[in-house]
Order: sequence, then structure tokens, then C-alpha cells
Amino acid sequence: MASDITGTKASYRNPSPSHAPTSGTTLLAAVLLILGGAMAICEGIAAITKDRVFVVTRHYVFEFSLTGWGWVHLLLGIALVLAGCAVFSGALWARFFGVAVAGLGAIANFLWLPYYPLWALVLIAVNILAVWALCMGMHREADAGLKA
Repeated sequence: MASDITGTKASYRNPSPSHAPTSGTTLLAAVLLILGGAMAICEGIAAITKDRVFVVTRHYVFEFSLTGWGWVHLLLGIALVLAGCAVFSGALWARFFGVAVAGLGAIANFLWLPYYPLWALVLIAVNILAVWALCMGMHREADAGLKA
């Protein structure tokens, strides 16, 4: 049997390091960033409306108005959702942005602990897990890029 395929072989294009295909851990990080961002947005809205679910302590070193904390969490939540959506693209800058915003989210929730301890601990865990997944995804995708 003769083959009627002529022409050149399909050329394999190596993805650039800044747009490498995303791994499972990077996709996990994107989902965690979006989930953590949505939770932070809810937290921010509840604090801005001065919901009665928060504990207001008197002698706290990082005392800040509840409305002020609400705006901080609302803006961080929006940034986390945007970072999560950007991480889906696989761009290197999106991963670094995600690590930075998730780190800031973890710090903000650590300072938020006296107001709503359980919610803050959950968000700290989500943000730290997102940072871990982003860093592991960068490492694994860099190794995959070297093998290709």
C-alpha cells in the first residue's frame, strides 16, 4: 500500500515558557483563587453592611473599623478572582500575581482573626494552598518544558 500523504511533517511548536500548558496543580490554584476570592468578597460585603456575625474586640493591636476591613477584603477578593481567571491562561505573570495576591489575602485574614476566627482560618488555608499549588505548578511546568 502506498501512502498518498505528501508534504512536510507537522511541526511541533514548543510553547514559550510564559505560556506553557497548565498542569493540574495550576488549575487547582486557579480554582482555589476564585473560590477564596468569592469568599473574601462575601466577607467584605458582610463587614461593610456591619452584619452582626462579627466579634468586635476592644484591645486589638490592629484595630481598624469594621467597614474599613470590609473594603480591604472586598478589594482583595476582587483581585483574587481576577488572578484566578488569569491563571487559567497559563501566563507566567498571572502565577506571580496570584502568589502575591494570595499572600496578601492570607496576611489580611490573619489580621482579621479576632473578628471572625473560623472564616479567617478557612481563608488562610485556602490562600496558602493556592500559593503552594501555584509554586508547585511553576516547578512542574518548568520541568516539563525542559523535557520537551
